[in-house]
Amino acid sequence: MSMNKKATILVVDDENGVRQSFNMLLKDNYNVLLAGTGEEAADIFSKNPVDLILLDILLPDINGIDLLEKLMETDPNVEIIMVTAVNEIKTAVKAIKLGAYEYIIKPFEVNDVLILIDRALEKKRLVQEVAYLRNALEMYHPFEKMVGKDKKIKKIFDLVSTISQSDGTVLIQGESGTGKELVARAIHNRSPRRNHPFVVINCAAIPPTLMESKIFGHNRGAFTGATSTSIGKLEVASRGTVFLDDIDSLDTNMQAKLLRIIQEKEFERLGSTKVIKADVRFVTASNKNLEDLISREEFREDLYYRINVFPVNIPPLRDRKRDIPLLLNHFLELHTRNTGHSPKKFSEKAVKELMEYDWPGNIRELQNLVERQVTITKGPVIHLRDISTFSISMGKREIKDLTLKEAVHVFEKQYISEVLDIVNGNKKKAAEKLSVHRNTLMGKLNN
Repeated sequence: MSMNKKATILVVDDENGVRQSFNMLLKDNYNVLLAGTGEEAADIFSKNPVDLILLDILLPDINGIDLLEKLMETDPNVEIIMVTAVNEIKTAVKAIKLGAYEYIIKPFEVNDVLILIDRALEKKRLVQEVAYLRNALEMYHPFEKMVGKDKKIKKIFDLVSTISQSDGTVLIQGESGTGKELVARAIHNRSPRRNHPFVVINCAAIPPTLMESKIFGHNRGAFTGATSTSIGKLEVASRGTVFLDDIDSLDTNMQAKLLRIIQEKEFERLGSTKVIKADVRFVTASNKNLEDLISREEFREDLYYRINVFPVNIPPLRDRKRDIPLLLNHFLELHTRNTGHSPKKFSEKAVKELMEYDWPGNIRELQNLVERQVTITKGPVIHLRDISTFSISMGKREIKDLTLKEAVHVFEKQYISEVLDIVNGNKKKAAEKLSVHRNTLMGKLNN
C-alpha cells in the first residue's frame, strides 16, 4: 500500500470486546471500520473502499464462509483474514481455499496479527502493481522523450509544465500521429500522480458493447459470458491518470456515464451496487473537431466543457518542419539502440526533400519511414533514391528533379517493396512473383 495513504480495515465480529481490541490495536496506523453482523458488514463494505477484512467465522446472522464468498464476489481484490476459535480451524482452512488470505486463532498475539496484516496488504499492493504493469505493457509506446526546438512545440512544453501540477481535466487535440499520447504521458510524469498508474483507454479500439466492462469492470454473472469478476481500467488507475484516446468515438450513452464519473468521482462495476471512488485524473484526446461534432449532436456539449478545462492543441508536423532533422536523428538513434545495428544517417539531399514533404501522417509517418529505410537500406547512408515509399508519393516538383534513371530506380524499389509486403518478406516467393532469379532480386535490394 502507498505510504501516504492509510489502508482501510473492516473488523467483523459479534463480540464488542473483540472489535474494540482490534480498534485499539489498529487505529493509529489504519482507518478502522467496525461491524457486529454480516448484514452490517455488507452494508459498510458497499459504501466504503476497504483494503482488508478481519472476519469472524461465527456471526449471529450469517455463516462467515458465506459472507466471505459474498464479499469476494463484490471485490475479488480485497484481502480477508479469518478470525476463528481452535475448534473452527477446519472451516478456516476451507475459507483459505475459497480465497481468504490467512486465519488467526483467538486469543491472538498482537505482533502476529500486525505481521499478518502487513503481509496481506503488501500482497494487495503487489497484485495492483502487476495489474498496472500488464496494462502498461499492453499500451507500450515507442517514444522515449518529446523532441523539438520549433517555437510552436516549445509552447506545448511550457504548457505541459504548467498544467501538470493541477488536477483538472485536459483535452489534447491534434491530427493523427502528432503525439497526443506522448503529451498525455508527459503531463502525468510531471504531476503529483507520477508514482501511480498511467492507464490508456483507446476508445476507438474497444467495441461499444465492451466499453463499460473495460472501463468499470464487472462482477461474475453481470452479463452473458461474464464467468469471473474483472476489475476495470478505472480501478487499475487508482490515484493515477486515465488517458482516454479518441474520446470522440464514445457513443452518447457512454459519454453520459463518463460525465457522471468526472463530476461525481465514483462509479460501480457492472452487476454490482458497491460504489467505488474514482481517484484519478482524466486526460482526453481527439483528432476531430469536437465543436463540429457538438453542432451535429454527435458529442455532448456538457462533457466537452468538463474535459476542456485545460486545452492543448498540438501542431501538425508540416507546421514545425525545422524539427524534422531532429526527429530523423532521434528515430535513427532509437533504432540503433533497440536493435544493436550499425548507425545510419540520411544524406543532406534526402533530409532537404523530407523537409519539403507535408507529412499527412505526422510524426508517426516519419517514424515509420525511418524504421522502414534503416531496415531495407544496406549502406550507412540513406539517399533520396533509397526512399522509395516516400519518393513515389511526392508531388510533381520533387519528381521532376529526378533523372529518368533515378525515377525508374525509385519505382522499381517501391514495386519490390510492395511485393515483399504481400509475401511477408519471403524473398523466394517475391522472386517468383516478379519472374526474376532470387540472386537478381537480392542484387536490386542491395543497390
